[in-house]
This record gives sequence, structure tokens and C-alpha cells, in this order.
Amino acid sequence: MRSQFRGICAVLAITLLSQLAACGTLFYPDRRGQIEGKIDPAIAIANAVGLLFYIVPGLIAFAIDFTTGAIYLPEGTYSVAPERLQDAVGSDGQIDNHKLKAIIEAQTGRQLPLLHPNLRQQHGSLEQLASLGLRSAG
Repeated sequence: MRSQFRGICAVLAITLLSQLAACGTLFYPDRRGQIEGKIDPAIAIANAVGLLFYIVPGLIAFAIDFTTGAIYLPEGTYSVAPERLQDAVGSDGQIDNHKLKAIIEAQTGRQLPLLHPNLRQQHGSLEQLASLGLRSAG
């Protein structure tokens, strides 16, 4: 009897924990950060199934997906070919944020806050630079 109770508790705990994680955030982590768009019906239905079985975790799943933006369908182009970005790299290997912003805006139609004072740049490894046909500045 005690082992059945533990099994039921384990199954219930796993299903509750699985519903706490939002479907869109798990299925499409690349969509996070969107602030608007058309709602993906598959993600909305998956979150609604959570509402049918467990009200609170279903609401949490919707809240997470709306907050992170993972519930929205992607629109337009979100990437730029690395060859296009060559113009933003100076002869000394430094990136000109003004040129980079103009290239990204022209290619994707999106304005990124590349000139924001809180912007943090991460430098890639030598292997990443080599795969993009770039050379190290140092």
C-alpha cells in the first residue's frame, strides 16, 4: 500500500512539475524576447490542456509564455548572413556599432539597441571567428 502511494505521489508530482514549465518556452526557446505578434495556436492549445487538468499550473504556463514572448509566432527575418556583417568589422578587428546597427536594420527591418550604454559584448572564440571567415584582432 505504501509503495502505491509513493508511486501515485511521484506521478502526480511529475505531471504538476511538467505543467509548471510553459510549453512555448520549452518547445521554442529561440522565440523568447518577442513582445508582440500572432499567437501560435499549437502553443496556446498545449497551455489550454494544462488549464483543463490543473488550473494554477495552466495559468502559470500561459503567464510564462506571454511574459517571455514564446507564445508568439515569429515574423519576418531574424538573422543576417555573416558575410553581410563583414562591413561592420574594421581593419583593426573592432566592431563599429553604428554600421552593425544599420546592417541589421536594413536586413531584418528591426531596430536593435546596439548603442545602449548597458550593452555587453561577448567575444567569440578563435574557432568561432575562423568558421565565419574572420580573424582575431589580437
